[in-house]
Amino acid sequence: MVIPELFSAGLILLLLFITGFVGMKMKIPDVVIFILLGIAVGGLLSGSHLLHFAGEVGIVLLFFMLGMEFPLKQLMSIAKKVLRAGILDVALSFGVTMAICMMMGLDVITSLIIGGVAYATSSSITAKMLESSKRMANPESEFMLGLLIFEDLVAPILVAVLVGLTAGMALTAGSMSLLVVKVVALVAGAVILGVFLFRKLGSFFDRHMKHDLFILFVIGLALMYGGLALYLDLSEVLGAFLAGIMLAEVKRTHELELMVVRFRDLLLPLFFLYFGTTISFSEGIPMIPLLILVLVWSVIAKVIVGVLGGRWYGLTKKVSLRAGLSLTQRGEFSIIIASLAAGSIKAFSSVFILASAMIGILLFQFAPSIANKFYGKKAKTPVKQHVGSA
Repeated sequence: MVIPELFSAGLILLLLFITGFVGMKMKIPDVVIFILLGIAVGGLLSGSHLLHFAGEVGIVLLFFMLGMEFPLKQLMSIAKKVLRAGILDVALSFGVTMAICMMMGLDVITSLIIGGVAYATSSSITAKMLESSKRMANPESEFMLGLLIFEDLVAPILVAVLVGLTAGMALTAGSMSLLVVKVVALVAGAVILGVFLFRKLGSFFDRHMKHDLFILFVIGLALMYGGLALYLDLSEVLGAFLAGIMLAEVKRTHELELMVVRFRDLLLPLFFLYFGTTISFSEGIPMIPLLILVLVWSVIAKVIVGVLGGRWYGLTKKVSLRAGLSLTQRGEFSIIIASLAAGSIKAFSSVFILASAMIGILLFQFAPSIANKFYGKKAKTPVKQHVGSA
């Protein structure tokens, strides 16, 4: 007897709820717990087109909402403030990691993928931990969030380039130029539509946003622009992020997010679950020496970025160290890039992501005490005197 798909869908959602609830009680991020569930049930769900498509819609909505947070002027302002730290982050976390892989004998495309996996800090894990640890009001949080936003601008473009390269495109000057032209065209289209169309539609949105039908327009825009990116052999993540930037120009972000958030929360766990089902350790964990080397360097690189970038941002040495120790966990973008790999490289990347997330959580929790050991606790200051940031 064939099990109805409706029954299977309900069972999957209940399994996600149970494992997510257990993870919440154990303070393990959803990203990690859902990937582990996918690995555990991979034999039952592997190759499910419906699960893959639902998860893809979830990740599109995640980055669509992320784009909605940043009107163009705000994006430019944040990018300028963390520009030096952001460039250093790209050089160390992506560039040096790629160089390490090539020195260990890997080809250029594989080295690019592993460099991409090691690049971006997990926005969702970091934001959740800042809130749960009540560190959102700390002086380093603004710098950390700014750096995450910079990564969120760079990473979709990096994904787009890697999608083009892994689709069989030869690594030549001509192919790279074509790829750059496609990315620029997609970005330019979003900017033009945002500035010259959506910026002028505020009154239209005010009149119609409360209608039930309006959700079809909002999510339709996200999927359409994400699909356009796929049509151009780029990443749907980049398209969705740019669609969010378009809508950000309407200046109705809060109301629009309320429409989308429930759909995102329903579908996004399916992306991480599906990714877990594609991971196979049948041949063991590959390239363990390289894995350890990349993992150690990934932590060192983020600490360096936090320490130097924080100082450039105007933070004290102690606060900068605290920031660097709190940026080492990888997540969403690493998973997206790892999904472009196959076989042993996907398994390698998966182990790296899981290990990085767990190490990052521990370093985040101990960052304040480690910073205090290096630089000491700030001496108590009389009430009448000005108290500087710690």
